[in-house]
Amino acid sequence: MMANSPADILGELEEAVATCPLDRCARILSGIVQLLTGSRDRSQELLSGVVDGVLLRLTERVEADALIQLSTSLAELKVAPPETLRRLASHANPDVACPVLQRSPALSATDLAAVAASGGPRHQRAIAARDSIEPVVTEALIKHGGPICLALIRNPGTGFSEAAYAALVAKADQDGEIMKALALRPDTPDLVVRKLLSASPGQTTPAKPNASASPPAPRAAPKRPCAADYAGARPEIVALSRVGKLNDSSVNRFAIRGETANLFTALSVLSGAPIEIVEHVMADDDCEGLVMACRASRLSWATTLAILSNRGGTRLSFAERERAQHIFETLLLSTSQWTVRWGEIAAGANTSDAGTRGAKMGVSR
Repeated sequence: MMANSPADILGELEEAVATCPLDRCARILSGIVQLLTGSRDRSQELLSGVVDGVLLRLTERVEADALIQLSTSLAELKVAPPETLRRLASHANPDVACPVLQRSPALSATDLAAVAASGGPRHQRAIAARDSIEPVVTEALIKHGGPICLALIRNPGTGFSEAAYAALVAKADQDGEIMKALALRPDTPDLVVRKLLSASPGQTTPAKPNASASPPAPRAAPKRPCAADYAGARPEIVALSRVGKLNDSSVNRFAIRGETANLFTALSVLSGAPIEIVEHVMADDDCEGLVMACRASRLSWATTLAILSNRGGTRLSFAERERAQHIFETLLLSTSQWTVRWGEIAAGANTSDAGTRGAKMGVSR
């Protein structure tokens, strides 16, 4: 008598499942899960392939609670029954889908991208919370907008392609939170940060037919912190400086978040200029003094641009950005530091009239 083949046995098992009472189906399902999770020393690929069809049939015959338990168990396996995993991942009930979507290493990027494109908000949030996210999945999620974009940016395991960065930059022009989060992400490329900052802050309003005849509105100076603000900010800034963390990343964050007291104090500590000089150059329509203070502080051009772009209510023009960058790139660090130091001495003389502004900052026109 010939033994039955594995295919015959599988067929008989599937027929048996089709006629089993629901409670027995649940017990069979539990037994198969135990077999999969307890087979660390066996070929999981072989087992997964053999039981995949049976599991698919069982998933049609059990209640949601059993499916949730199945999803939670399969989510921990490096190798899992592929068709069953896909069915669970795309299940309409997010309680069933989310465990495998968030944790399963056996789901491919293609599977995840498909669910990201068609699933509901909870499905998308589960994918955005994965430890590692392939760029193709990121691109599919970004299309769903704000909250998912922020979740992706704040997840250090998210991988971004050039297309993903381009889509986020486009969204950042309308959503300040996306702009801030992406600019503050440590591994965002400098080129992307520059694009973000050149398009901020805020949205432009449509021009009226006769708007060209009106003079441009003056740039609003940032609100000057009071003594209490400086007193609260200085301990943190000094502490950051002592441990070597008062740098581009922290100063950039202060500028984008509008933390004026922290920003002014940081520039003062880094450049050696008194607060009065920092307040003056931040309010000055001419960017030269502020660029010089940033250069003396050893800040990068990207951080300098962030400070320039977020110090008032009017967006920098292209010409202003070009001039500021030219000043920054041609200034020697030693010259900037010496000039700021000289400006500190001049500030003590209270020479605050407009005619002495160039002398206070040591700037030759």
